[in-house]
Amino acid sequence: PRQKGRPRRGEVRPPKPETRLQRQLRQSAAEALAELPAHCDRGTKKNSQGYRETWTGYQLHVDVNDCCLPLSVALNAASLYDSQVAIPLLKLSSERVDYLYDLMDAAYDAKPVYEVSRSRGRVPIIDKNGRGREVIPLAPHEAARYRERTVAERFYSRLKEEFGGDTVLVRGAQKVGLHLMLGVIALFADQLLKLIS
Repeated sequence: PRQKGRPRRGEVRPPKPETRLQRQLRQSAAEALAELPAHCDRGTKKNSQGYRETWTGYQLHVDVNDCCLPLSVALNAASLYDSQVAIPLLKLSSERVDYLYDLMDAAYDAKPVYEVSRSRGRVPIIDKNGRGREVIPLAPHEAARYRERTVAERFYSRLKEEFGGDTVLVRGAQKVGLHLMLGVIALFADQLLKLIS
């Protein structure tokens, strides 16, 4: 365990261990996704009213374009921080599609996420996480662009309500992943048909 407090005179402490986000900066998308936990676990978040919501299971992370089509998908443990999935999803999506803006909510507000987005020629528009302090609002032009993030919320809503994402009756990461992927594929096809007609 790391010692707390100020070091004594002449004491040399080992450097801090590298965080998962720092490792992901130099890893490929496949390596970074393989390192993330995918077991059944308990996750907790604060909802819009400030109350804690807890669930047991998995968390599906989807990178969606402005037409509500999924670009990349990752299924992970529910206890995993959202920001730790952002970099692999950014790398996967940028390999598949050219785009300009990365729109994310406050859960993805981390310096390495900004670095990866800018290094790939993107403009990161991420809602600021106050971390207990006053939140700095987005600039007016960023706020106008950020409103388009409702497409992602619509995707999750349709996946849950129309394509079986809310009632998962199987156990195990592979079975849950297959169940949700079938819903994502059906939603992709449905959205493509809507775009064509």
